[in-house]
Amino acid sequence: MPSRNKGVTLVLCLISLASVTFIARLSSRRGSSAPDWLPAPHVRPIDACPDKLDWLADLNLTYPIRYAHRDIVVNPTPGLERASITKFDASLFPKFQTIDLSGDVQVSLQHCEKPYLLHVPALVKDSGDASHIIFGISTTLKRLDASVTSLLRWLPHTNAKLFVIVIESEQIVESEGVERVDAVAADPQQKAELQARMRSLGMDVTLVEPLELQDSFSIKYFSVIEVMYNNRNNKTKWISLLDDDTFFPSIPALVTMLAKYDPTQEYYIGALSEIWWAVAHYGMMGFGGAGIFLSVPLAEIMNNNYRNCIEASQTTAGDIRIMECIYLLTETKLTYERGLHQVDVHADLSGVLESGHMPLSLHHWKAGGASLNGYNLPMMHLVADVCGDCFLQRWQFGSEMVLTNGYSLALYPKGELKGMDMERMEETWDEVPPVENSFNRGTDHSLGPTRRKMILEDEKIQYVLIDSAVTKGGVRQSYLHPGMDGDIDSLLELFWMEGKMTDDEG
Repeated sequence: MPSRNKGVTLVLCLISLASVTFIARLSSRRGSSAPDWLPAPHVRPIDACPDKLDWLADLNLTYPIRYAHRDIVVNPTPGLERASITKFDASLFPKFQTIDLSGDVQVSLQHCEKPYLLHVPALVKDSGDASHIIFGISTTLKRLDASVTSLLRWLPHTNAKLFVIVIESEQIVESEGVERVDAVAADPQQKAELQARMRSLGMDVTLVEPLELQDSFSIKYFSVIEVMYNNRNNKTKWISLLDDDTFFPSIPALVTMLAKYDPTQEYYIGALSEIWWAVAHYGMMGFGGAGIFLSVPLAEIMNNNYRNCIEASQTTAGDIRIMECIYLLTETKLTYERGLHQVDVHADLSGVLESGHMPLSLHHWKAGGASLNGYNLPMMHLVADVCGDCFLQRWQFGSEMVLTNGYSLALYPKGELKGMDMERMEETWDEVPPVENSFNRGTDHSLGPTRRKMILEDEKIQYVLIDSAVTKGGVRQSYLHPGMDGDIDSLLELFWMEGKMTDDEG
């Protein structure tokens, strides 16, 4: 722990609520018509603190720890727009209390704070209906199975269809100087079982064989267009190509984005790489992991010229094939949607995640991608079950603390927040490759304007989300800061619930 916390008299309270009838938690997997916010009970805190913290036993903590907790009651408010950052004068947490649960989860907490009331935008009725979108993925059966957890956070009960070309495996082999694809078909029984399981979880998914098993991965990816186009119906307006690690935090936000465009016209919508080197090297194209959206008229042209597009391209990347086909056949150019994120920057993605932006998509979040250890987006996203499109929303409490919901609680102990332009994204990621003679520093076109990286443990003390769980009454989040220089760890916990309070009570 930094020195600023070492001499603090540590006192904490937990909050217990009386007369609370929990409203069935909102699924982040929005229904065919995203439900209105249900009427919520009036929340009345009582004075007594709970006498045990049994849920901490599952977190693998090293005791003793410094601990503080606060309940948050969210009030969905029609007409309220999400701000980049919302500021409050009051602090969020009471003072720390040192606790040791190594032998017993019984505690003696000394004080309680009332729940903190936060107003959040209310979802609009029907904003989660994605029946006009068909999604498509090409992957292996194993990778698809591993992706079910993340798909569960956004796909079920949206009325969107998902078609997945699945195989068992694929590798490039060389024989007599000639490279060829050696692909193995997915086991029919395993494929049927996975499809049945996904459908039982509310996903309208169909697993299909590749058009040609021995086609390269890039051709299989491109061929998803033909699969989706041939399975369209009279509601279909958009077909979308994804990677198996593409994550949509909010289907309502995605639907709202697409509503800006006339689907009867030819549209090619996607995101550039965040790295200018990749754009300069590969072209002005929709990078596939961010999600590519094609209007049906454009998809029809590509489908009718499928074989010509396959033969005209020699690339090993499916998203490049899509760009080449569109630019070969039409005058349609990429419509760049900045909210879609390829996430090609590497290492510490805090700057992206703590920016306050509502991402339409996130990619490369799994371990081994942009970050060495990865980010558990499905776990981070659980809070959306209580507060809708509040994922990664920012609130500033007092003069030192910023909450980025689902990712971090950041303390700025030296007063940096006072003069800091929080609209600028912090450059936390690794240096990106330069482009010779370019005036773009590398990410100006995508992540700019930016500000310098803060010095951790000095200018910025970061509590990162280590656990989140849906539990009776709401969603609990645990944010940890490891002890530094022999100091003990510190844990900040938030418990999110939906309810009704007045501003005077919060």
